[in-house]
Amino acid sequence: MNDGCSRQQLLLKSIPSCFELKCRAYSLLSQCYHLVGAIPPQKQLLYKGLDLTNSAGHELSVKLWSCNFNSQLANALIIEGDYQNSISALESGYVFSAEICYPELQMFFATSILHVHLMQWYDDNSVEQAVNKCDEVWESMEPEKRQQCVGLLFYNELLHIFYRLRICDYKNAAQHLDKLDAAMKADLQQTQYIEDLTKEMNALNQSLSRSDLHYKDRLALTGKHAQLQEQLRSITRPTSMSKESLEPGHFGNVRRTSRDKLELAPYPIDGEWLPKSAVYALVDLMVVIFSRPKGLFKECSKRILSGMLTIQEIFLAEELVKLGIADGVREVSLQHSAIWMAGVYLMLIMQLLENKVAIELTRSEFVEAQEALVQMKNWFLRFPTILQACESMIEMLRGQYAHYVGCYHEATFHYIEAAKLTESKSIQAMCQVYAAVSYICIGDAESSTLALDLIGPVYSMMDSFVGVREKTSVLFAYGLLLMKQHDLQEARNRLAKGLQLTHNHLGNLQLVAQYLTILGSLALALHDTVQAREILRSSLTLAKKLYDIPTQIWVLSVLTTLYQELGEKGNEMENAEYQCKKADDLQRRLVDAHSSIHHIELIDKVRLEIQQLKGVDIKRAGSISLGVDLDIPGSIGASVSTSSLKLMDIDSGRRGKRKI
Repeated sequence: MNDGCSRQQLLLKSIPSCFELKCRAYSLLSQCYHLVGAIPPQKQLLYKGLDLTNSAGHELSVKLWSCNFNSQLANALIIEGDYQNSISALESGYVFSAEICYPELQMFFATSILHVHLMQWYDDNSVEQAVNKCDEVWESMEPEKRQQCVGLLFYNELLHIFYRLRICDYKNAAQHLDKLDAAMKADLQQTQYIEDLTKEMNALNQSLSRSDLHYKDRLALTGKHAQLQEQLRSITRPTSMSKESLEPGHFGNVRRTSRDKLELAPYPIDGEWLPKSAVYALVDLMVVIFSRPKGLFKECSKRILSGMLTIQEIFLAEELVKLGIADGVREVSLQHSAIWMAGVYLMLIMQLLENKVAIELTRSEFVEAQEALVQMKNWFLRFPTILQACESMIEMLRGQYAHYVGCYHEATFHYIEAAKLTESKSIQAMCQVYAAVSYICIGDAESSTLALDLIGPVYSMMDSFVGVREKTSVLFAYGLLLMKQHDLQEARNRLAKGLQLTHNHLGNLQLVAQYLTILGSLALALHDTVQAREILRSSLTLAKKLYDIPTQIWVLSVLTTLYQELGEKGNEMENAEYQCKKADDLQRRLVDAHSSIHHIELIDKVRLEIQQLKGVDIKRAGSISLGVDLDIPGSIGASVSTSSLKLMDIDSGRRGKRKI
């Protein structure tokens, strides 16, 4: 392949003029290098293309080709991890598109710049400026033009959602998600309408092909056929975004029909971020991420199923089979050019399954959680290079599963391993907090010391993180530990602050319920029975909404103690009976989980053994997933169940009140 490309470059040098032909050849050769992962020669070729355009004048076509080469160069630089120069290339493209007054192209570069900023978050101001630039350019476009640029609409709204999720601005993110969901449904309806019209036209063609058709019938059917053709023409009328070109999609995707694409930029860039069905699955994933913390599990299950079917039935059955992704195929058997294409769909599958695991654990459906987690493990073992970023996620989920089923020592092992497997400071912090909570649940003096050692570093840097996700989690764990140390008032202060942040910014009902339960326990310990009753009832309501049986039992146990102190015998007996019923239910579920064939393999203190694909640049192999895996909070933001803690039986005096 490289020899062929070299011969083509020598041929280009011998052609004295033919600017358009040279540019097309440079662009296509660049894509060839891209598909085989030859990034250095690709960059060299693109710099030659830019030299050509810089010396060719100021015509419209020259600046369009400059945009093309800068766009491809930015993508190549991302693969090498050179984010600053990638942004510089995209900014050059933006300047050229502004000079020729091409708003669609300006929007393409503005969103691409935001995309890179989200991949490599240097500082809050730069990212916010990139977001504002996207808003400015989008609003400057005429409404009719915005309606035509469906691909840019999806791309822009998704990037805004990723940004709002990152800074924990769920309220404003919801507005973008509603707009995105409505656009997807409208596009699906139009696609279905086109398919129905096409079927009707095919049926008319069959009828018109009959030789014995009566003249009047033929005349009527011909008129109907003309009407249908006009209807189809009006819906599928080409726009500036749908002109066919010689260039493949911007991210190296194989060419598909325009109906299957969400184009981002006009010719000669012909940009595309992700295939349309992958974008649809990503929208489903976003709905799940927003609905899960609110306890809307029915909607979550519906969207997880929708996303999985979109990927597995359509693409795993068609597109990916062509690339070699079929049952039993492993990564080592793939063609080099198939690896990055497969990464999109595999990452989406993993993130949908990740959320399914989190939902099933919250609902104490441990066997279902096992099955989803085993699916994740099997996908990872088949494609360890493509899914390298998921290894930490899987270890964290193994830790969460172990914790929920009461295997706290195993949970701490997997959380600590998960922290070792990621470079993300955010995920490392969450792993440390989760491991600390598991140590607190073990309950002995040594474990409490280990918990404090884990919480301390995170607590000292909690204000340095983007958003409040890490801060709310570490305040929860620290408050829990302070309560174990009998520092009740200080624990109350920390927990009250964490609860306020969680309520105002995250809306995570499970974490709110657990905050309330501890605060209710503290109020009871401080003999504030009126506040304790009020708080615990609120917590129980939330736990019931979430079908969170462990938290329900935890709240009920504290309420029983409250009724005992108040001498409310009737409430105490009724409450204890309900608590016993829930405890029996949880015990049955735990027995089912522990007796499952998957239980030992999931909690075992052993990391997954994998065979990395040799000869493949891991950055290149994982680069396509960067478009999807923008630090989207999945189960990472969920709190770990602490229902097994006997909070009223506080460890007294076996260790000092060492503070952070």
